Amino acid sequence: MSVFLGIDTSNYTTSAALCREGRVLTARKLPVFVKSGERGVRQSDAVFSHIKNLPSVMEAIGPCSPAAIGVSARPRDIDGSYMPCFLAGEAVASSLASVFGVPLYRFSHQAGHVRAALYSAGRADLLSSRFLALHVSGGTTEILLCEGGRIACLGGTLDLNAGQLIDRVGVLLGLPFPCGPALEALSDFDALKNHTDLAPSHSVRGLACNLSGLENKAKSLLEKGREKEAVAAFVIASVEKTLEKLIENALEQTGPLPVLLSGGVAGNRFIQKAIGQKFDAYFAEPAFSSDNAAGTALLCEERYWEEHDGG
Repeated sequence: MSVFLGIDTSNYTTSAALCREGRVLTARKLPVFVKSGERGVRQSDAVFSHIKNLPSVMEAIGPCSPAAIGVSARPRDIDGSYMPCFLAGEAVASSLASVFGVPLYRFSHQAGHVRAALYSAGRADLLSSRFLALHVSGGTTEILLCEGGRIACLGGTLDLNAGQLIDRVGVLLGLPFPCGPALEALSDFDALKNHTDLAPSHSVRGLACNLSGLENKAKSLLEKGREKEAVAAFVIASVEKTLEKLIENALEQTGPLPVLLSGGVAGNRFIQKAIGQKFDAYFAEPAFSSDNAAGTALLCEERYWEEHDGG
């Protein structure tokens, strides 16, 4: 039976995955190296880290003879979308496709996120339907309208991405980068009760949001002596309120639709619980919510069979 290989080299993760008949067989990833205390990584350093990581990731995938190879070649499904880090994965994928003599399919990192989330949430049936998707990560905070494999951006952040906010506050609190899991573990949501200055807030107008003000508020809270646990909870709860308001405003325009959340920030359990209580929402498990190549492998298989009469 045919297997399909997906490769993704995002800003912070080197990943590869194999799938067959719509099922992910194996997925492997390694983080991009980020110096201690840093809040991000330069693109040149990300590319170098991917070059170092790719041989180990591919070795972990193991020997295979793929019928086709898929790769994340750009961040998003819009004209001009580009980040150098994706060149590393594209170079390897293109080389392998030439050696094996198989088709190479290029997708966006965002499309891979959406597809992996649908797979993990058990909602592959939505592939041919209309639904909203939030892609919430360090590189993207957007609300998307998905229909029949097409992705249209309805809105999103005007400054910081949600993952950037979480990482910046996490570094400020002395947490390891990337800071999402550690910030979630640190958070004390009970500490938010009965304190007006800790009430979660948002800055959303229509389908656009601003998040940089939350970074400034977190710094102010720390300067006033608020506990790290309370500040961590305030930031996560405020991100949730922001996403909640974006969804509400989008649904006012589109009418009732399922909502899919993908991206590393969407793996936060507090965010999942709060949004899951208010909307017809679906979430990926953490391995399929954070950066991964599983969605790219699945997209590759689907494109291949589309071009080969359904197999």
